[in-house]
Amino acid sequence: MSAPVTLHLMRHGATAHDGRLNGRSDVAVTAVGIATCVAAAAPLRFARVVTSDLARARDCGAAIARRAEVTVSADARWRELDFGDWDGCHPEALDPDRLAAFWADPDTAAPPGGERWSSLLARVGAALDSLTADTLVVAHAGAIRAALAAACGFDSRQVWAFDLPYGATVTLRQWRGVAPAAQITALR
Repeated sequence: MSAPVTLHLMRHGATAHDGRLNGRSDVAVTAVGIATCVAAAAPLRFARVVTSDLARARDCGAAIARRAEVTVSADARWRELDFGDWDGCHPEALDPDRLAAFWADPDTAAPPGGERWSSLLARVGAALDSLTADTLVVAHAGAIRAALAAACGFDSRQVWAFDLPYGATVTLRQWRGVAPAAQITALR
């Protein structure tokens, strides 16, 4: 079996639009949000940083890369789920039944004009498969959940159980070309 690739998946820092379904809205990250991510990345080891192309992730990743003296690049495949008509809205402003249906099944009850879970999973899965060196990815909660689903075989309901506050980091060790169930066996 080949050597594993270590992937650190970090959620971007806090934004001025906290609590909203920001999705593809390109909202700015706060200075405190950037500092939180830089501090969280300090003990991690990685050869490069990859970020979503949205400012809240890109700016955190750039600050981390400067501090770690590694390269940084943006990849749009790491963007948050597109919330369509809900983008930028507070959840309390939305139809509660429609929102509950989305949380229960984000693939068949996607936001109006938005992206289905399966589309997010496909693009994040492709981005995940393209990483061949130890990498820190700075992205969004939805993209990180999709990466966990792709890498570990979790379904959409299972990944909602992960608490991913701003600056949270999940570390995965992946063996290329090995199915998720076989990777879990390899860790024992």
